[in-house]
Amino acid sequence: MDWWVSMPKVELHAHLNGSIRDSTLMELARELGDRGLTHFPDVERVILKHDRSLTEVFKMFDLIHILTTDHETVTRITKEVIEDFAAENVVYLELRTTPKKNVSKGMNKKSYMEAVLEGLRAVSTVEVDICSEPNFDCSASAAIYARNNECASNGTGKKKIYVRLLLSIDRRETTEAAMETVKLALEMRHLGVVGIDLSGNPIIGEWLTFLPALEFAKEQGLLITLHCGEVHLASVH
Repeated sequence: MDWWVSMPKVELHAHLNGSIRDSTLMELARELGDRGLTHFPDVERVILKHDRSLTEVFKMFDLIHILTTDHETVTRITKEVIEDFAAENVVYLELRTTPKKNVSKGMNKKSYMEAVLEGLRAVSTVEVDICSEPNFDCSASAAIYARNNECASNGTGKKKIYVRLLLSIDRRETTEAAMETVKLALEMRHLGVVGIDLSGNPIIGEWLTFLPALEFAKEQGLLITLHCGEVHLASVH
């Protein structure tokens, strides 16, 4: 395992909310439980269960969304996730997340993403590169890692992790909401946003709902990745 950890790695499928530390989830859940907003023992069982069906996976994501509804928490989990990937010697990371709205917390999609960026800037254990480079070749990551590792070991600089962001369209969203996410991605291209993701519970929503937003994203030069094949075709609308 030491050898695997020491290898430079490229991570192309990381969900922000799917990469949160269990310890952080437990802490957040306990705080809500103390305030009477959740029943902590029930939440604890969900968090600690590791052998999950697809239905249980999305129940887990629903729980995580309840626990990560304010800007401060979004910033914290982003910082921790980057630190964890860097500790495993991931040198190029594509991190996807669904911009969320929470009126009660004063959160809109843009402020959510600003909280994510604040988390990236807060990382101190490694240098985080978020500036988008259209021609960046992630296949050169091993050389990048070797160079940065040598600089770090010589005391001449920190190791570096290249982070690029994908904004996710949730399959529960409307066409208008999906288009809002694409326009936000275009607005934030200079801040490391390189593409659009379609994700969420695969048994919810219809493909034609998201097609206009995805076509618009493609026309504007954004990269697109899709979650598909997660359920039998007969159950997909």
